[in-house]
Amino acid sequence: MNKALCNPHAADTRRYGMAPVRRESFATDGIHALHHGFHHHPLLQRPALEAVAHELVPTQQCRFIAADSTQGSAFDHSASHERGHSIADVFARIEQPGSWVALYNVETVPRYRALLAEIIASVQPLIAREQPGVFNVGGFVFISAPPSVTPFHIDRENNFWLQIAGRKLMSVFDARDRDLVSQRDLEDFIAHGSLDKVRLPEALRSRAHDFDVGPGDGVYFPSTSPHMTRTTTDWVQPAEGVSISLGVVFYSQTTRQHARVHQFNRALRRAGLNPAMPGQSRWRDALKAPLGWALTAARARTGRYQPPPGAY
Repeated sequence: MNKALCNPHAADTRRYGMAPVRRESFATDGIHALHHGFHHHPLLQRPALEAVAHELVPTQQCRFIAADSTQGSAFDHSASHERGHSIADVFARIEQPGSWVALYNVETVPRYRALLAEIIASVQPLIAREQPGVFNVGGFVFISAPPSVTPFHIDRENNFWLQIAGRKLMSVFDARDRDLVSQRDLEDFIAHGSLDKVRLPEALRSRAHDFDVGPGDGVYFPSTSPHMTRTTTDWVQPAEGVSISLGVVFYSQTTRQHARVHQFNRALRRAGLNPAMPGQSRWRDALKAPLGWALTAARARTGRYQPPPGAY
């Protein structure tokens, strides 16, 4: 076996690099195009990803969506392939049109945890000036053959999304746009992980920031930014028909504070009030955050509530 796949230090990840296209205007609450060199990294090539997929199957970290999914579908992902294919079968058929598999939380594998740490380290100075206290760095790998999609959804983490192979259209929407995801639905997602009411409003599709990306391109977007992807067949050539993307996600002191404010806002809304979103008032956030933490901690202590990651 290639030693580089076993030893996270065999390839010096610092030489791959990642940076915003417009470094001078980068802000952690905005949407930004990226350049990177990690598409050359040995751990992100298809044989290495197939190997780690076999390691992730027992813990249900290989996920699948229905073949007929659209960008407007519910983002339902299952640990079982709808046709019962094994992970070996999935990779053997990965170039068939519409194939789709995601590898969740690859940081649970030490060699990938080291890689993700190096990727974040390459942009740490940019993050730290606005969002110090980075924690829970995670990685999600999406492997698909066109035509395929990832449905419209939101995540709790900030995201450095890197295209590794093939091409993909990434569409990202403003996290502050309440026409896209209501404040109530956002609070339900933070508190319970519910995406039941998070759907693409077709009339608002034009509000997306669209990025047509290839290997070495990427996009940064902040926590709770609605996003979706699709791949088309126009770039496909023999032996080059698979798209591979890596989402490098992380929480910070800011995302944690905002989650606590959302938790308290949810309680205020149930009392009939219409609270301000986090980020609109520093002094209000400073008052709400500890109260949101206390409410969530009290619920968790009952044993009947398990807060999602990053929820408080």
